[in-house]
Amino acid sequence: MIKGLYEAHLPVSNIEESIAFYEKLGLTVAHRGERVSFMWIVKGESWLGLWNSEQVNTPYHPSIRHIAFHVDHEEIYSAKSWLESKKIRVREAFGFSPEEQPLVLPNNPQAHAAIYFNDPDGNSIELISPLRIDVDEEFEMVSLSDWGKR
Repeated sequence: MIKGLYEAHLPVSNIEESIAFYEKLGLTVAHRGERVSFMWIVKGESWLGLWNSEQVNTPYHPSIRHIAFHVDHEEIYSAKSWLESKKIRVREAFGFSPEEQPLVLPNNPQAHAAIYFNDPDGNSIELISPLRIDVDEEFEMVSLSDWGKR
């Protein structure tokens, strides 16, 4: 029955500024409204709702102000330079500096490579790619460059 995630929503303080930011990431406008706009992640498959809100500055928690975009395995290696080319700064995550990212998340028995940055309102955005699925191997979080040296 369930085929995937269709939509996620984030609070924003300026719809137009947020639309421009997500367009830099390759999303396209599906619906433009004064209170809410929707950006296609994959047209007809998934979108992101941007809600103009006075409550943008709610304390951060990943359950309410975080989204992760899936990227291909080959692209995670160039994600940082791609973001930097768009004037988007990678931020520290889990004690790893921007220079140490992408990092590898030890969600045993899965492992994912990820890189973290914020949108204009401080919402946490992640680019993530599976490295392995259903392999039972414990390890500590490492940078992707160190993962390859294991």
